[in-house]
Amino acid sequence: MRVAVVGATGMVGAVMLKVLEERAFPITELLLVASERSVGKTLPFKGVDHTVIGLEEAVAAKPDIAIFSAGGSTSLEWAPKFADAGTTVIDNSSAWRMDPTKKLVVPEINAGELNADDKIIANPNCSTIQLVMVLAPLHRRFSMKRVVVSTYQSVSGTGVKAVQQLEDEIAGRDGEKAYPHPIHKNALPHCDVFSENGYTKEEMKLAREPQKILDDRTFSVTATAVRIPTAGGHSESVNIEFREDFSLEEVREILGNTPGVILQDDPDSNLYPMPVTAHDKDEVFVGRIRRDLTQEKSLNLWIVADNLRKGAATNAVQIAEYLAANSLV
Repeated sequence: MRVAVVGATGMVGAVMLKVLEERAFPITELLLVASERSVGKTLPFKGVDHTVIGLEEAVAAKPDIAIFSAGGSTSLEWAPKFADAGTTVIDNSSAWRMDPTKKLVVPEINAGELNADDKIIANPNCSTIQLVMVLAPLHRRFSMKRVVVSTYQSVSGTGVKAVQQLEDEIAGRDGEKAYPHPIHKNALPHCDVFSENGYTKEEMKLAREPQKILDDRTFSVTATAVRIPTAGGHSESVNIEFREDFSLEEVREILGNTPGVILQDDPDSNLYPMPVTAHDKDEVFVGRIRRDLTQEKSLNLWIVADNLRKGAATNAVQIAEYLAANSLV
């Protein structure tokens, strides 16, 4: 495979390169692509330095796959140019996620929908990916009616500037701000920008994307997204109302046997998912599984994942692996 990583110098781009190397993706030629200000820089991959090139040069090279993590405006402008050149684009921005002509893919759930005509494939929001990894198998068995999710999201989800703000505040240094308030020793109920309906864009992604991924609008999701001063890893408190009743034993059995999900649910031993233990791992962790005592057929649980890996880079690489394995590029 001839592979381009667009946004290779960014935080997610760096993790994409790490994941591609770890998973031994079959690369015959690697193109590292970034904005004009980064052209000419070098980045290592498998012990070899690669020179960063610009977008026009990358399009002209006609790679088999281009994995984008360069922001929505870049994706809107350049993904169609790559697609027109015959390249299959896997885009990590929000640009194409809700486009009805583009597929929104979590490989463990709906990669089977992909075909060779899909030239722009959307990678879901980081918080959505870990959520649907747990919701999907439970929905198949018990049929969800309503989901209420509150997120506790790492500053790494905002980017390098936010990570630096947290580090500056911990060290007592002045510096550039990614947020309108301090993040150290704080919690901001403000992920992404606010919409006219009072929800942030992050909250609306969580409301809409699961329905598209599961191809089912018979359930609803409402969300509150909060930024917390953790360096990596997103956590979610999730309440699910089902149409069919369940036993906790069956819920644990289903989740314990779901590929890509790790069950950590032993409160007596203080075993439950945490960002610090999910760090640098590709799986989604679930625990604190218990009935909602106030509502019939309802369940509470806690989900954690590394937002830069399964929430972004790993999911994109898994899509590429599926395309390659099924000769779709």
